[in-house]
Parts: sequence; structure tokens; C-alpha cells
Amino acid sequence: MAERVARREIPNVLRAAPGKRVRLGDARAARTLGWDRPDCEKALDENRGRLDELQYKMYADRRFALLAVLQAIDGGGKDSTIRKVFNAFNPQGCTVSSFKAPGAEELRHDYLWRVHARVPPRGEIGVFNRSHYEDVLVVRVENLVPKPVWSQRYPQINDFERMLAENDVRIAKFFLQISKDEQKRRFEERVRDRRKQWKLDPADLERRAKWDDYRKAFEDAINRCTTAWAPWYVIPADRKWFRDFAVSQILLYELEQLPLRFPAPSYDPARIR
Repeated sequence: MAERVARREIPNVLRAAPGKRVRLGDARAARTLGWDRPDCEKALDENRGRLDELQYKMYADRRFALLAVLQAIDGGGKDSTIRKVFNAFNPQGCTVSSFKAPGAEELRHDYLWRVHARVPPRGEIGVFNRSHYEDVLVVRVENLVPKPVWSQRYPQINDFERMLAENDVRIAKFFLQISKDEQKRRFEERVRDRRKQWKLDPADLERRAKWDDYRKAFEDAINRCTTAWAPWYVIPADRKWFRDFAVSQILLYELEQLPLRFPAPSYDPARIR
């Protein structure tokens, strides 16, 4: 067994460093950094409690927001991660936004218009289930817009995220990496399990045939858009129990970087009886 990476070091290990190229080889999707399932599940429970405390403090503080972006290839586990990890947060201050194919009204605007409208206000947490990165992923692989259009979007996205960060929105982006074999196993499970059949779209199989094209698109999105103000984290997601723990540990790290404080009351508590 590999030597266990300390909890506090997991964000550093999984963060995509600017200027250092990430390669999404399938073998990396099954890593657990030396952790086993029982310890991951125990640590996840501990992290949920701490995340709840930090959200409460951020909600009271109202000076900062946290935006968590989830991206993955089909079957990567975005919905499951939201259920297992983000249930730590009070839904009163945590909103999940899913971005499907843009509608007629959205297509009349620039591609970031609908995204900006869903950025969380200060004091709250926003989760993007897919995001503005679809506009350099799906549109690229499926040839929905020409290369001169989508290739300009990387620096535009970096500028957009920098603007958010400079306005007190902390951004953490998660790519949930599964291997091609694990995707096959999950698709087969969806076909067999009547409760999950609805989750499989025949278009998923067409996209699977373009696995290498999507992997290259994800690599470029990560490498060109991981920044000091909006880092990408590449999460090994073949093992769901490690995925959930790793995401929770990174969320904990990101929130702990904020100088949160409880605001002073507008009255003198000593005078209240």
C-alpha cells in the first residue's frame, strides 16, 4: 500500500498547478493516496461537521461567497458527489445550479450571461453541476461552434473568474476523473438497475466513442484555466468513497482560507435582560 498522504496535504497533491501540465491517464483515476474506505468515511463525517460550522460563520459574515464547480465525463459522479458531500451545508445558504444545453433566450446572450446570473451572493455557497466550461468542452468536441470561437474562451473564462475572485467569490473547480473501464461498469449498472435506467441517455454512448477527444478537451480546459484565483482540482473518482472525502477536504481547505468572522451586534448585549 502506498504511504498515506496527510489530510492537510490532499488539496496540494490534487491541485493542478499553473504552468505544470496535467495528463489525465486512466491509471490515476483509481488512486486513493494511501487511504482506505473506513478511514475515508470517518473523515468525511468529521469534515461535514466542520463544513457546517464554517458555512454558518460565512452566512453570518456576509463578506465572501464560495463557488464550487463540478465537471466530469458522463458517469463521473457529479450528482452523487453533491448528495454525499454538499449535504453538509444548510440549503438556506447553498444553491445548486445545473447547466443543460442553452435555451433560446440564453442563446441570445453571450455564453457567460446565464452563468454569471447563478454566481452565489456574498454569504452563500453555489454549486455548479456542469458550468461555463461546457463551452470549451462539448461545443469543441461536438463541433457546435468553430475553433476560432471556442479557442478564445479560455482567456475570457480566466478573466471572468478573476473578476469574481476580486469581488470576494472564492472559486474551487473539481474535475471528477473516472477511467474508461469504470465508466463502462457504471453504464452497465444503469442498464441493469431499473431505478437507474433513466440516467442513461443513448447520447452518452455516442460521447463515449469520443473518449480520447473529450479527455484532450478536459486536459486543455484544466491546463489553460487553472489559476491562483480559481484552481482546478483533479479528483480520482473511480472509488466513490475517496472522491467524496477528497472533495470535502478541499472544500474545508478553501473555506478555511477565508478570514471569516461573526459581525458585531447592532445592540449592546449587556443591556438585554
